[in-house]
Amino acid sequence: MRAEKAAAKSVTTPSKIVTIRLSASTFRRLRKLAAAIDRSEDSVAVQAVESYLDLNEWQTNAIRDAVRMANRRNAKFVDHDEVDAWLATWGTARESKRPR
Repeated sequence: MRAEKAAAKSVTTPSKIVTIRLSASTFRRLRKLAAAIDRSEDSVAVQAVESYLDLNEWQTNAIRDAVRMANRRNAKFVDHDEVDAWLATWGTARESKRPR
């Protein structure tokens, strides 16, 4: 069944072959996880790389966008100590309004 799924996916999704070096302990973890979920080591590695890229692309894009906004001529900033003081009031009876 696993071979049929892999064959079906390779027909519909063009792919490239990549070689990576893993430490022995990482490879053992990969092999153990693949066996536990009845998947090939390749498919687990592909899923791990895709998850890593999704997370890091999102984070990198968010940082880039924030820097772009901060570099605008009309950018406004709030002092760190003011934000810290405001956050300290969260969940208290004297929760304050956000600083401007």
